[in-house]
Amino acid sequence: MIVAGVMSGTSADGINVALVRFASVRRFKLLGHGEYTYPKAVRAAVLAAMNASNASVADLSRLNFLLGELYADAVRKAQKRFRVQANLVACHGQTLYHQGKAQAFLGRRIAATWQTGEAAIIAARLGIPVVSDLRPADIAAGGQGAPLVPFLDFALFRDWRVGRIALNLGGIANLTAIPANARATEVVAFDTGPGNMVIDAVVHELLDQPCDRGGRVAAAGDVNEPVLTKCLANPYFSLRPPKTAGREQFGDKYTHEFLRRCGRLAAEDVVATATALTARSVTQALRRFVVARKNARFRELIVSGGGTRNATLMAMLRAEVSPLHLSVCTSDDFGLPSPAKEAVAFALLGYQTWHRRPSNVPAATGARRNAVLGKVCYP
Repeated sequence: MIVAGVMSGTSADGINVALVRFASVRRFKLLGHGEYTYPKAVRAAVLAAMNASNASVADLSRLNFLLGELYADAVRKAQKRFRVQANLVACHGQTLYHQGKAQAFLGRRIAATWQTGEAAIIAARLGIPVVSDLRPADIAAGGQGAPLVPFLDFALFRDWRVGRIALNLGGIANLTAIPANARATEVVAFDTGPGNMVIDAVVHELLDQPCDRGGRVAAAGDVNEPVLTKCLANPYFSLRPPKTAGREQFGDKYTHEFLRRCGRLAAEDVVATATALTARSVTQALRRFVVARKNARFRELIVSGGGTRNATLMAMLRAEVSPLHLSVCTSDDFGLPSPAKEAVAFALLGYQTWHRRPSNVPAATGARRNAVLGKVCYP
């Protein structure tokens, strides 16, 4: 079975499509991976919808259907490029809001998540079934709806000899810690905090660029330790897992506070400090919640996501984790291109859903039970 995994991350920079042939959960092959940027106006609309305290219902509905069209276009382009016809689409959608823990709302305690991008449009345009809306079933089972990528991490990286930690550096950084010879119930997974999100935001604000390509701006600056220390005092970093984060925690409000603390620092120093925030917060999370576990024997940190393209971030990360005696590599070393990993993960979840099998990891999300994720839409 060939599944097109479709992923749009919290950076809202575009669409990733992974075409994957599955024989089983552990036997699969990546046939091709494509990245398709959002038009500038669409990205602006997505970011505005994420941070809106008030939003037009009409515009949100239109955005839902527009993203469905763009997702269908992206899958069609990937199929043409790699000369592959998918049997199923597994679409994560674009997260507009994620609140994994229940809060009071109109007399009830409610947890909620919303990923937009109309599956009926995708199915109609491509003529194949679509699995979408993958997070709510885990929330209904008492989980936080995230992280979901640990299902792939466990299938791909579990080893009987050594413990491995899979780290994804997307807009948000998240990790999956798999002790040596682990059972699924022994996996620890959570969002550590910002990945590329704060870096991208300050580069856009100060330099009118979408990101720090290659980490060149950060490489020219110096880290401001007093600012970094204050930022690491954010309560999120000390919360014990399971926990999830997004723009609600590290979006515009956090970025504006970060820039306020930086004051009149040179732009290069601000970007260097934002980059260090990601590397230091990841390492702090590893030290507090992962490597101290008994008999885990963690030896490898396997990094994926767009952050692997930032040479300065990767260098900082290697320096930070060096005292933890972790060797740092990327998922490319395991045959899975770093930028494709999340799209492959959602292809795997869609494959499981199509076969009516669960694919959440309760030890990671906090769910009370395993759950079959998502909804199926037919053409």
